Amino acid sequence: MLELYISETCPYCRKVMNFLEENNIKYSKMDVAVPQNLNTLINIGGMHQVPFMIDDNIKMYESDDIINYIKEHYVL
Repeated sequence: MLELYISETCPYCRKVMNFLEENNIKYSKMDVAVPQNLNTLINIGGMHQVPFMIDDNIKMYESDDIINYIKEHYVL
């Protein structure tokens, strides 16, 4: 399952979440307002930047890149 690190106030995060929801793609939402999620994000991704997606061994930032990846791998 996709993991998506987000901030609820981030418009780029909302863009990705809306795309996922519109296409009925299940994902796990990790809000960086929770200190443990923020620490995990920094440890895994190396930056304090959202949105950040993990799908198996694929890790990426940038909303458009994430949406394009999802289109290629999840949307028929």
